[in-house]
Amino acid sequence: MSVQRQISAAELDEMREVFDKIDVDGNGHICPSELGNLFKQCGLPIPGYEMRQIIQALDKNKDERISFQEFTAVYLNQKDCRTAKFKEALNKKEGILAIGGTSEISSEGTQHSISEQERFAFANYINSSLEKDPDCQEVLPIDPNTESLFSAVSNGILLCKLINLSVPETIDERTINKKKLTPFTIQENLNLALNSASAIGCQVVNIGAQDLKEGKPHLVLGLLWQIIKIGLFADIELSRNEAIAALLEEGESLEELMKLSPEELLLRWANFHLKKVGMSISNFSGDIKDSKAYFHLLEQIAPDGSKEDVPRVAVDMTGLYEKDAVKRAELMLVQADRLDCRQFVTATDVVSGNAKLNMAFVATLFNKHPALTKPEDQEFNVTSETREERTFRNWMNSLGVSPHVHHIYGDLIDAMVILQLYEKTKVPVDWDNKVNHPPFKGIGGGHLKKIENCNYAVELGKNKAGFSLVGIAGQDLYDANETLTLALVWQLMRRYTFKVLEDLGNGDAASDDLIISWVNQTLANASKSSSIKNFKDKGISTSLPVLDLIDAIQPKSVNYELVKTESLSDEDKLDNAKYAISMARKIGAKVYALPEDLVEVNSKMVMTVFACLMGRGMKKA
Repeated sequence: MSVQRQISAAELDEMREVFDKIDVDGNGHICPSELGNLFKQCGLPIPGYEMRQIIQALDKNKDERISFQEFTAVYLNQKDCRTAKFKEALNKKEGILAIGGTSEISSEGTQHSISEQERFAFANYINSSLEKDPDCQEVLPIDPNTESLFSAVSNGILLCKLINLSVPETIDERTINKKKLTPFTIQENLNLALNSASAIGCQVVNIGAQDLKEGKPHLVLGLLWQIIKIGLFADIELSRNEAIAALLEEGESLEELMKLSPEELLLRWANFHLKKVGMSISNFSGDIKDSKAYFHLLEQIAPDGSKEDVPRVAVDMTGLYEKDAVKRAELMLVQADRLDCRQFVTATDVVSGNAKLNMAFVATLFNKHPALTKPEDQEFNVTSETREERTFRNWMNSLGVSPHVHHIYGDLIDAMVILQLYEKTKVPVDWDNKVNHPPFKGIGGGHLKKIENCNYAVELGKNKAGFSLVGIAGQDLYDANETLTLALVWQLMRRYTFKVLEDLGNGDAASDDLIISWVNQTLANASKSSSIKNFKDKGISTSLPVLDLIDAIQPKSVNYELVKTESLSDEDKLDNAKYAISMARKIGAKVYALPEDLVEVNSKMVMTVFACLMGRGMKKA
């Protein structure tokens, strides 16, 4: 981990792209077979002894597989001849184009890898998803065979629409500039899109509005995939679809099933249906290349006519016997089209085993035809994720923590994410001597090592960060104690917010009182009538102080004709809040709070809104 602290955000993004293209099954590690396959596919076979040398150089913890951290350390060593072989192999891999990165945020001359397959798939997905949107008609349909996709996102409108498609009502449509666009209003749209993407959990720290305006391919594709993936995976969790309980295996608890990531649940779901025909797969890359698993999966999930208004679809299985793999894949996709699921992959994508696009294809199958029935013989007490939990989870993911956080409690029990958050809030972490790194081996799946990490996380909070952690022990984090885990995460988010302000204010200490004083002074200087006493002030429920502050920071940005001010109902307040949150993001404030937080005057989230606006105002000054 010490190596990563010397890597820029753009470089780290490139490392992740490279790593993900080798890690074809998407399990977060590169195994020897995946490494060998990369070299074979690129016509660069290497002798066994050389392969062993590469593995030994990368595999620092001797677990016979390569983590992202291990890969990054060696990939950055430009003088190592093995690094040169990696880059040569990747640039020769079919479907990959090496392009020079010229973003001001990234290093000049950096080579980024983009996938023509992804460009083709995302263009087609956008065409079908937004074809009826009147505000996108100027850029749709996008020609998937050209680079039109990269120019289509340049004014921000399409990105805003796509975000709302994945997470409805994230962006108030009234805040999108749609007519007579100028460089300034385009900049606002791109700010709105980037800050809203961050709010739903996309990592955008290495992407600027200028990158999107210029259509930087690797950055555009990376952002599009994050947005699309969030939408595809939205319902692949037990709290949103209780029928997923049918995937419980013998002896498995509901809690264990809930801890599975959407990717793991998709694999479990596919095998649940394939088991009926005596088949199984372990990934969405090599195991699906012959299309046979797909044929059988389609046959199992196809509507059988038992549901009203859903006619029966009999899948034609004769394509199974086609000898040519590409033709077989095409025949399979013809059947998928009959289920209205021909999205994301071409026959070539299937045969080449493009893990990312095949996962998207399977997610589409699940979302449209899950073919699951909730077990009737069991009682379930599945609680949905709270707004606060979702906000914290999205904040963590937007900072690029690894692994990605799907379930805020279960994914924090080894403290690896928490320790990364400490580092991002400028609390030094002794990765080499104090942290146990995965995979955790030992008694009980390495639980003692995980508890040691949790103890260290609590120790850092008490002794280095100055957190109030009375009654909180490492065991509480390991046990996924919801109240105590949230207490620590909130203090991390609060510290992160204050550190941003301190950086802008030349190191001056930030506090609640400082923020409140700045807000009221700024409102007064702009001759606004509103003010706030504290972050629990009931007047905040109208969102008027927030909107006035936005207009004070960027004069004439708020359209007060859209703001309700008299005898406000709860619906009126929510309407104002939706407008306020989107407007804050539009003028450049990275706000994670939700409109409901303003209406209910959730003091913690309210503080972050005003702090982010203060940060935006200080940048202007």
